[in-house]
Amino acid sequence: MSQSIISTIDSMIRPMIDENGFELVDIEFVKEGGNRFLRVIVDKPEGIDIDDCSKISEYVSEKLDEQDPITEAYFLEVTSPGAERPLKKPQDFHKAINKNIFITTFEPIDGKKELEGILTSFDEENLEIKAGKSMFTVPYSKVATARQSIVF
Repeated sequence: MSQSIISTIDSMIRPMIDENGFELVDIEFVKEGGNRFLRVIVDKPEGIDIDDCSKISEYVSEKLDEQDPITEAYFLEVTSPGAERPLKKPQDFHKAINKNIFITTFEPIDGKKELEGILTSFDEENLEIKAGKSMFTVPYSKVATARQSIVF
């Protein structure tokens, strides 16, 4: 059910988001504690601010009220992807080249299911990650989750 809701909401709001120069990074419909949350994660090249989130929130809320795709109670959150931006689509990985990333894999790569390092290249089939002095080639199809990561 959650995936069909996300799909419906995506098609409802993506045109406005694209037309206004924003990027729809992700939509999540999750249960945390006893509450449901609809998270709309957006960005733009120069970064997003609270006014942008407010504008998008008003639009999304209006569309949701009109079409009412969610029958249960939920909280709407419009947010930026933050410093640890999720990497979901091939273009996200292209943008993350030469940045620190953290990935989990469906199966071990050189004995590891988690890798953190610099994404040195991406060709839509493989990721090349430099972790310390080692280089890892990870098939894109084996990546379970990925995000940019902060190094302190």
